[in-house]
Amino acid sequence: MTKDSFSAAPQILEVDAILSDFDGTIVDSTEAIVKHWHKLAAEFGVDPNVILATSHGRRSIDMIKLYDPKKANWEYVSHVEGLIPQEFGSDAVEIPGARALLSALDANKATWGVVTSGTRALVNGWLGVLDLISPKMLVVAEDVEAGKPDPSCYLLGRKRLGLEHSADIVVFEDAPSGIRAGKAAGFKVLALTTTHTLAQVLEAGADWVVEDLRSVSVLEVDGEGRVKLEIRDAYC
Repeated sequence: MTKDSFSAAPQILEVDAILSDFDGTIVDSTEAIVKHWHKLAAEFGVDPNVILATSHGRRSIDMIKLYDPKKANWEYVSHVEGLIPQEFGSDAVEIPGARALLSALDANKATWGVVTSGTRALVNGWLGVLDLISPKMLVVAEDVEAGKPDPSCYLLGRKRLGLEHSADIVVFEDAPSGIRAGKAAGFKVLALTTTHTLAQVLEAGADWVVEDLRSVSVLEVDGEGRVKLEIRDAYC
């Protein structure tokens, strides 16, 4: 993959709403999450690399269920995820372009929200550590019975935005499991190559691929919160 691969002409996209993943899409917490899973793997007596090979984009409760089912409950998962920003906060930064994009969405009263495989404790922790705009609509791991790639989290996000009958929604994602969830919900997906390779996100079915959120700008938001976006330097 060369830099020249990301050179598509600017495209205009108009949607009823934006639903964005969080870790890997808004926040780069990779180093913190790696340290977190190394800590839990030692507790479980498991090779951390085995966990890390499949954990990104999936709920912790679903991973823990594989290695220590007795701890696969929301009280435990929320506790250990809530510790991540406290213990490893210096290892996380925002994804390039995320702060500006969230600020523009909020300032223009766009219809948007976050749909994440993380717990509420984890998301609130990172928002506080990094001082980012808090979404008014948030779907977290404990809100759904099945995690990504199941589409129920994105369908719940659409419902909470009051757009139950709209398919005119774009999902921002970085992980193949999340891309598949967005597509299974019937939405378009813009993928970032922040945590996975170009080949992996394309294989998962992304409609557009960009390197990070610096390629996405809010052009206009109408009175109903419908958003006009510009996508620059997408893969072509």
